[in-house]
Amino acid sequence: MSEPAQATISDGTLSDLERCERRIGYDFRDKALLVSALTHASGAHHRLASNERLEFLGDAILGAIVCEILFVQYPDYLEGDLTKIKSVVVSRQTCAKISEALGLQEFLILGKGMTTHPSVPPSLLADVFESLAAAIYLDGGDPAVRDFITRFIGPEIELAAAGELGGNYKSLLQQMAQRENGSTPTYLLLDEKGPDHSKCFKVSAQIGRGQFQAAWGRNKKEAEQRAARNALAELNGEPVPFPSD
Repeated sequence: MSEPAQATISDGTLSDLERCERRIGYDFRDKALLVSALTHASGAHHRLASNERLEFLGDAILGAIVCEILFVQYPDYLEGDLTKIKSVVVSRQTCAKISEALGLQEFLILGKGMTTHPSVPPSLLADVFESLAAAIYLDGGDPAVRDFITRFIGPEIELAAAGELGGNYKSLLQQMAQRENGSTPTYLLLDEKGPDHSKCFKVSAQIGRGQFQAAWGRNKKEAEQRAARNALAELNGEPVPFPSD
């Protein structure tokens, strides 16, 4: 599946390549592909020897695999919700964060002008993650790149889902209730405790005559969101994430 690499092994020492492979958890059969993925345009003999073409391919591969993961992992989320998560997960900020955490800046092949900078620009770190995804795909095929993306992007998907949709469980429950029952959920305040400056509230979601497991929250808004999440879990036959007892 590998296409001829545009860079040569001489552009990086074997020990550096081996250390990079250990960091990313993948051993290349064609080391030249790894060199290409690590080569910025400033350090290439010509533009076609840089990682720009790999970045182009990697961007598409990353987007497609993330979309499939989201489609399977979140069957009750609407298209707009999935799009929000994807936009965070495949963003240049996320790709740069992963590359920095892996220490990939140590292995980048840069021109002299770039090596004088005290730190590698985030854009370069984002590019190298995408180019590595493409290089792994060309070297090891679909299973290899899926494993690479799932290992490093999987936790980012969970973080993005919590951040983008963590405050939107009421909306998700409403969409499901209207779709399945033609009704709108209501929220019942069942209990409250604690001093006035630090009260906790116990709330349960109700759809029609059906009442779901209640949840405690530090304010009514949080309690309602948690109650909605409990209701979604019950409707999906899953354990409730916020048991109240």
